Amino acid sequence: MNISKEVTKLEKSRAKLSLTIGKDDVRSEYDELITNYSKSIQLPGFRKGKVPRDVLVRKYGDALKEEALGKIIEKAVGLILDDESFPRESRPLPYARPEVQDEPKLDLDTDLQFSLVYDVLPEVKIEKWQGLTVEIPDVSIGDEDINKELEAIRERNSVVLDKADGEAAANGDVVTINYCECDDSGSALPGSERQDFTFTLGSGHNIYQFDDELAGMKKDETKEFTKSYPADNKDFPGETKKLKVTLTALKLKKLPELDDDLAQDVDEKYKTLDDLKNNIRQRLEKDLENVLRSTKLNKLLEQIRESSPVEIPESMLSMELDSRWKNLAQRLNTDPNGLYKMMGNSPEKAEAIIESWKEDATKSLHTRLILETLIEDQKLEASEEDLALEREKMAAESGASLEDIKQYFEQVKVYIEENIKEQKLLDILLEKNTIKTGKKERYIDLVSNIR
Repeated sequence: MNISKEVTKLEKSRAKLSLTIGKDDVRSEYDELITNYSKSIQLPGFRKGKVPRDVLVRKYGDALKEEALGKIIEKAVGLILDDESFPRESRPLPYARPEVQDEPKLDLDTDLQFSLVYDVLPEVKIEKWQGLTVEIPDVSIGDEDINKELEAIRERNSVVLDKADGEAAANGDVVTINYCECDDSGSALPGSERQDFTFTLGSGHNIYQFDDELAGMKKDETKEFTKSYPADNKDFPGETKKLKVTLTALKLKKLPELDDDLAQDVDEKYKTLDDLKNNIRQRLEKDLENVLRSTKLNKLLEQIRESSPVEIPESMLSMELDSRWKNLAQRLNTDPNGLYKMMGNSPEKAEAIIESWKEDATKSLHTRLILETLIEDQKLEASEEDLALEREKMAAESGASLEDIKQYFEQVKVYIEENIKEQKLLDILLEKNTIKTGKKERYIDLVSNIR
């Protein structure tokens, strides 16, 4: 097929691919379609495969031209995009559906001209990525951080006992409730019901933040109340909810003593409480090392983003937001439709959540494009030695043999290679830039800010 092409770059990481197909090829494709139908179609008064061409054209002329047009466009576009010499930067993104412009018409006596518009991989020009300076806080692990971990261990090893009938719920108690949102008539709103939800009263670990309203309730008691939320509430900004809660179980949490016995209960390798504390310190120091590394890299990448603007295509952003919606549904043990029902079947609420993600999603995509560009520019690769080390690490962490993980490793090899290349680049970023130590900060505050 004789095809001439021209690519024009458009704004917002879009491209226009203009194609011209010679009239002889247009006629040939059309004739081939007519011939195929002549051999297979059956019409009253004619034997199968014996329908004259002029009868077909007279009866189905417009429909045949429409079908031929679609086949010609599909074939031509396929030939262009399957050609390995067609530039990568001019190819449509895999999730960007090309749009045919100006609805072309099939004229058998002229060349066929049409254009496709689609999103392309954004052009990334990195102005500066070396010689940067960033500042990170001066953080160390203190007794406060150790004690916080010890309290969490006490919580996990606590004993939960039923409270006596008639006793009221108080902060620190473990409550099990059934709840729902209600309309003005007091009927439950579909999709808002939740059964057997358990949490520690006073912890705030519930979406409606109704700890105070539940304090003082007794087992089997039902309570209806209205709760208003401030404008800065992340789940219900400025909204008022009418809620109905039934307390189905009420338990008292008894924490163990902080002593050697507790350390031994956690793991028999700990003989004393000091052994447990030392292990906690080592773990937190390792966590801090990882957090500080991430902080350094995030600040460096923020500077690189600021000096290297990129136009993120709408299709790329939409795909990222859709992925985040699916991930949220998975974390909540439901599917995207179930998540929508949890939002009260409210398009406005779902749109507001997705809108709140856009800034972070755009930054994430921007960072990903910068990393991919630098990896390519630096010609970073994952060597066989790198892969062997990853296999050994994976086997050690899983407790499996190298032979046992061989099949799984091959399945994820592409992702491992990409991760190796990225880690090499991140190491280079830390090496080629200056990291200064700033003001002192508590570990707990550093971690809270990251979360």
